[in-house]
Amino acid sequence: MSDRPFLSDIQTLRERARRHIEKGAVTEGYRADRETVLRLLNEALATEIVCVLRYRRHHFMADGISAGPIAAEFLVHANEEQAHADQLAGRIVQLGGEPNFSPEGLLTRSHAEYVEGADLKEMITEDLVAERVAIESYTEMIRFIGNDDSTTRSMLEGILAMEEEHADDLASYLADMG
Repeated sequence: MSDRPFLSDIQTLRERARRHIEKGAVTEGYRADRETVLRLLNEALATEIVCVLRYRRHHFMADGISAGPIAAEFLVHANEEQAHADQLAGRIVQLGGEPNFSPEGLLTRSHAEYVEGADLKEMITEDLVAERVAIESYTEMIRFIGNDDSTTRSMLEGILAMEEEHADDLASYLADMG
């Protein structure tokens, strides 16, 4: 056991809180490379926006005898991806950055591709591929951030869990199609 106290003394905490107050939530204890984290979060934001657009298209374009429940699932996934985008944008602002919603360059910032798919099976396949890309991306971001930004890491872990659920849903639909 260390002789050092676990927490700073109260007066030190209060003094540090008053320094650089314009940085909001980013205190002197923030250890991550903020610029890199902001870049990664903006790339994740672009990925989520592309996924929202692809899922919405698939929701409206799905047809065939088994398309109803799958089209409904596409809409659920689109809405959940939009919620992820909102979380990411909020965290970017909290870290003193600006969320990049510009359509210009959206696909180059996104980790996932926008593939329309010609039929229901291709739509499911392309959505599953995109979810797998997101899973890998979020896993790598979480590993990179480590313990240097626990708030961002926690948010990314929550998003990752939902992306894994999406992948499981899509893999089940694909397996049912044969």
